Amino acid sequence: MSNVRIYPAVGKWVVRANGAVIGESTRALELLQRDFPFVIYFPREDIASAVLDASDRPFICDDRGTGVHFHVSSPEGMIQNAAYSLTDPTPEAAELREYLAFDAGKVTVERV
Repeated sequence: MSNVRIYPAVGKWVVRANGAVIGESTRALELLQRDFPFVIYFPREDIASAVLDASDRPFICDDRGTGVHFHVSSPEGMIQNAAYSLTDPTPEAAELREYLAFDAGKVTVERV
């Protein structure tokens, strides 16, 4: 059995950086991985690309693959490594290649 399960995220989801909406989607995906909290992935085109700045920090996950982090600009300034994207996903996570996920400890991700 795979450690990664991906489902359509029901409803409309938003991501906010210090209160400012930087994206919203009705096409988000929900990732369940082992016994970790779920993660919402947003289609790249549903996120304001102007707020993303590539980071030098790599993203590495045995179950999902490798990728890159992004800093997110907000009204209060840059939020370091707050988003990430899989550039070389595992076969189980291949569906997430054109999506972005966010660190819920640094920005707000919620269903509205």
